[in-house]
Amino acid sequence: HVQLVESGGGSVQVGGSLRLSCVASGDTIGRYCMGWFRQAPGNEREGVAAVDIDNSTIYANSVKGRFSVSLDQAKNIFDLQMNNLKPEDTAVYYCAAGHPRSEYRVLSSSDYTYWGQGTQVTVS
Repeated sequence: HVQLVESGGGSVQVGGSLRLSCVASGDTIGRYCMGWFRQAPGNEREGVAAVDIDNSTIYANSVKGRFSVSLDQAKNIFDLQMNNLKPEDTAVYYCAAGHPRSEYRVLSSSDYTYWGQGTQVTVS
């Protein structure tokens, strides 16, 4: 199975940018739907963005136009570029790999099997 390690989190001012990276090992990420999720204190884990096996990209409405994902299968890296960050983007961000039951579930955390340890993003 695949192992995932996130990096790139930190503290940033409102309107700033961060780039998160997820490095995979043990398997090829092209075999999975890859997703970025986040969880703020007291909130459920929510889907932010995903790249499906057919390379289609899906974004949560809250991040459309500000966040973008990229998948480098040769390097086995899955990135999340976050621009124009807002305080409500503050959360622990997780990278995940899985096989969602349908294209309508690619932002559903329960459909993902493998998870990284998470990286904190704080916007103030």
